[in-house]
Amino acid sequence: MPTRTAQAQWDGKIKDGRGTLKLGSGAYEGAYSFQSRFEDGQGTNPEELIGAAHAGCFSMALSGMLEKAGFAPRSIRTRADVTVEMKGQGFAITGIVLQTEADVPGIEESAFMEQAENAKTNCPVSKALAGTHITLKAKLVG
Repeated sequence: MPTRTAQAQWDGKIKDGRGTLKLGSGAYEGAYSFQSRFEDGQGTNPEELIGAAHAGCFSMALSGMLEKAGFAPRSIRTRADVTVEMKGQGFAITGIVLQTEADVPGIEESAFMEQAENAKTNCPVSKALAGTHITLKAKLVG
């Protein structure tokens, strides 16, 4: 299995400094700052990238689990809401809500929910974030 890489550059002090995040594949490079991370400033932030990684990982894991169970999903769309809050002397990611909608012909609601919960628990990003409270809101569509 390949090792994936990403880079970060930060220049200046915490509140008025600026940084750049870059994926090793070259697929993304963008600015981040204190304002884009903890306020409503322009740019991205690590939590947003964690959310993208988690949504992507969960969606793929759910697709694989559904296929293994004999179903052929048409589409799975997942949004990850990552909450960062002040905890003690610093900030912490305090929760992630995965909201997914899936079009899976022929599956019963209970079987779908079982597979979705399994994907939430067992996708590699969920495992990496096991110290964070992860909530799942799953819905069948189509």
